[in-house]
Amino acid sequence: MGKIVVGMSGGVDSAVAALLLKQKGHEVIGVTLRTWEADDGSESRCCDIDDAKAVCDMLGIRYYSVNCLYEFKTHVVEPFKADYLRGKTPNPCIECNRYVKWDKLLYYAGVTGADHIATGHYASVIRLPNGRYTLKTAAHSDKDQTYMLYRLSQEQLAATVMPLGDLSKSEVRKLAVDASLPVASKPDSQEVCFVTDGSYADLIEKTAGPEYHKEGPFIDYDGNVLGNHKGVIRYTIGQRKGLGIALGTPAYVSEIRPKSNEVVLGDEGSLFHKEILIRDANFMSIPSISRGETVRCTVKIRYQHKGQHASVSALDEGTIRVAFDEAVRAPAPGQSAVFYDDNGYVIGGGVISGVLR
Repeated sequence: MGKIVVGMSGGVDSAVAALLLKQKGHEVIGVTLRTWEADDGSESRCCDIDDAKAVCDMLGIRYYSVNCLYEFKTHVVEPFKADYLRGKTPNPCIECNRYVKWDKLLYYAGVTGADHIATGHYASVIRLPNGRYTLKTAAHSDKDQTYMLYRLSQEQLAATVMPLGDLSKSEVRKLAVDASLPVASKPDSQEVCFVTDGSYADLIEKTAGPEYHKEGPFIDYDGNVLGNHKGVIRYTIGQRKGLGIALGTPAYVSEIRPKSNEVVLGDEGSLFHKEILIRDANFMSIPSISRGETVRCTVKIRYQHKGQHASVSALDEGTIRVAFDEAVRAPAPGQSAVFYDDNGYVIGGGVISGVLR
């Protein structure tokens, strides 16, 4: 049986992943990546060192906490803030997985002589007949996390084990209870891990210049001024609540224009689009999409999106067009679009760069 480094967040999922691997006879080493510390000393919700260590002590496995504050700030926090200032809606967990968590866990696997790394994500790593590695959606779709992992490289996937892919959350909690793990009843974290107090906009305002959070006009697509907003960083595409404006009919954020400091409002119909553009694509089950080639698949435009049928094609070397059979609601530049085949395998994905109106 091989040696495996398990990323331990301090939650129940990673704890059960470590438990299952130890039960199979592997030598398991627990590693927690310390990613964030706020000005007041509070830690990220993704690196609960005390709980992770308590689990490893109970399991009788070696445990290390690893400082990667600089890497997290460089690859996750700063790009997150920059995207919001450009009117985008980024997903920091996706970048963290590719450029922080997997890089660091693989590094420590090399240091300790481990054969693989493992995480508590709800997904499965599959090697296809064509020799490429990809992710398969979790057996229980309500917990599937492949959307968050689509940027992983072939080298990262080849070294990864995900023991929870066929389990439901209730099954995982039962395993934790049966093993008397101290985190068996710990609730899941739901928020951005480094926003430990206030909102993401409050975090950005601390470092952004005043020009990025000054008031500006709400407008409609005809250019009519409807009222004033409180700063473009406080709004996301599709937002309806918290606008602080009454128009007599429901209004939604349809577009954010940071250069002119404008937030465009429209009715719900203005949120629906049949075509979007993708940049920074990463492919898993296939090497790429050639120019002129079209791939039929299911595409998710956000984590909780069920996915819709679409045709994906390459416009040029850096841009991919996704044409949906039916219009999708509120595709937001900065979010990711992830492509799936009929078997639930991840074909690839990329960052939404714009919509075709």
